[in-house]
Amino acid sequence: MAPAKIRVVVVDDSALVRGLLAEIINRQVDMTCVGAAADPLVAREMIRALNPDVVTLDVEMPRMDGIDFLSRLMRLRPMPVVMVSTLTERGAEVTLRALELGAVDFVAKPKLGVADGLNRLADDITDKIRAAARATVRRLAAAPAPGTAAAAPAAPPMGRVSTEKLVFIGASTGGTEATKEVLVEFPADMPAVLITQHMPPGFTTSYAKRLDSLCQLRVKEAVDGERVLPGHAYLAPGGLHLSVERSGANYLARVRDGAPVNRHKPSVEVLFGSAAQVVGPNAVGIMLTGMGADGAQAMRAMRDAGSYNVCQDEASCVVFGMPREAIARGAAHEVLPLGRIAAAVMAHLRNTVGGSMHRI
Repeated sequence: MAPAKIRVVVVDDSALVRGLLAEIINRQVDMTCVGAAADPLVAREMIRALNPDVVTLDVEMPRMDGIDFLSRLMRLRPMPVVMVSTLTERGAEVTLRALELGAVDFVAKPKLGVADGLNRLADDITDKIRAAARATVRRLAAAPAPGTAAAAPAAPPMGRVSTEKLVFIGASTGGTEATKEVLVEFPADMPAVLITQHMPPGFTTSYAKRLDSLCQLRVKEAVDGERVLPGHAYLAPGGLHLSVERSGANYLARVRDGAPVNRHKPSVEVLFGSAAQVVGPNAVGIMLTGMGADGAQAMRAMRDAGSYNVCQDEASCVVFGMPREAIARGAAHEVLPLGRIAAAVMAHLRNTVGGSMHRI
């Protein structure tokens, strides 16, 4: 018997976008669009009646915006949601808020040439719907309004950790929040952190600003050729690969265009591959939630070169794809819940002061 198709409800105030998304979904053998709603109030009744597996949700709509609707949905009836966002600065900020509220992922629709643009994104859209259908979704607790949350207590300083040390983070689906959870626990004198999060151009600028406002580290988009400094976290800009290279006593960030690797640009494989080649035993690798296998092979190469690697465990992942693949290749020293990863990394770094490698 054929497996049941993924049942999708599309919510968008544009009749054109609703029709295009329904058509893209219905072209797939493993999914079907069971309903399309022009606003959240209609969508609410449709979700009740049809009980879909995944909802695609426009960010800006009449009567109730997508964020208000998502917030209510994730408190009252948590389910996998893929946001359909616009490529604008406001669109990026609102989309990050949606991910904070529990949306699994997002697709950025072009401002111009919507029909051609969405059809070009058909594989991306349907991949994200498939990942969402398998994702672990948690009920949203009643939370304080944005900007009113209490600041995290300051982590104790790292103290004397070699400036040779670098921390590398790879993440995809669910990774914007997972990366934040790790970074906010790091102290201001942490060794430099380099991050590849699968994100399109236009969104990483807002994401880096948001992280910078929450973390003790300075967080910024990486710039090609800049020196990599302790106390800083460098995010791969959307649509460009990030890697690290050595120049005398310094590490430099390399930000370059190029072909997608494992269908991704930026790619975790590129960043982790450079860690294996350039940083070796002074590297710490962290693989967080994400769909697919990007970075798994390079993380194994990091381990073979002497790095210390941690993978997020299945129970705390939104999608246990990238960590599972890295674990399967023997890349992980430890597999930990998200909430324990930062502490494990800091403990490892403190135990390697003076060059004595701490073995797991």
